[in-house]
Amino acid sequence: MATKHDVLAALRETGVVAVIRTENPGDLVAVARALGKGGIRFVEITMTVPDALEIIRDAVSQLKDTQVFIGAGTVLDAATARAAIISGAQFIVGPGFDAETVKLCNTYGIVVMPGAFTPHEILNAWKGGADVVKVFPADLGGPDYIKTIKEPLPQVELLPTKGIDFDTAGAYLKAGAIAVGAGGALVSKALIAAKDYARITENAQKFSRIVRETRGG
Repeated sequence: MATKHDVLAALRETGVVAVIRTENPGDLVAVARALGKGGIRFVEITMTVPDALEIIRDAVSQLKDTQVFIGAGTVLDAATARAAIISGAQFIVGPGFDAETVKLCNTYGIVVMPGAFTPHEILNAWKGGADVVKVFPADLGGPDYIKTIKEPLPQVELLPTKGIDFDTAGAYLKAGAIAVGAGGALVSKALIAAKDYARITENAQKFSRIVRETRGG
């Protein structure tokens, strides 16, 4: 099993977390595999997806021969985080900071990324033990906001999420984000419903190329 250090290193290297939301969860393992083929190694399955814990368990089992990390998103409390970790989740993401959730993840040695937006909230989450702070909703401030936050807080790893697309991803990374959280621009509900895995892989490749070009890789 990958250590927390390994997961964070892979996150910085690959630069994108795919955020999957759908009401039709049957094909999410195939979606995760398609993303992996395109270079996206972090797949966040939100707890709003029906049967999310079973999907996480299946995805971790079926993708164990790949380098894809499966995580749980929209985690609101420690009990849900624990259930997700038991199901195999390799990272935990929340829309806000919950101290007990962060404490539990640190106890289990699991990467945790609580959400925050204002400087006070971001600093509070980091001081509370967050490995990465998810800046949400990122589109309210844009890349310049991430750059502004990083100036006094260069030690805080930031994951801007919401409104990230092919046109903006590079700017967020240049602003100092460890990675970006991408949803509909990468893997939309329509693509999932159409089982258009080839297009999902193409989108993943495009995002991966943006990361490499931005970071000079």
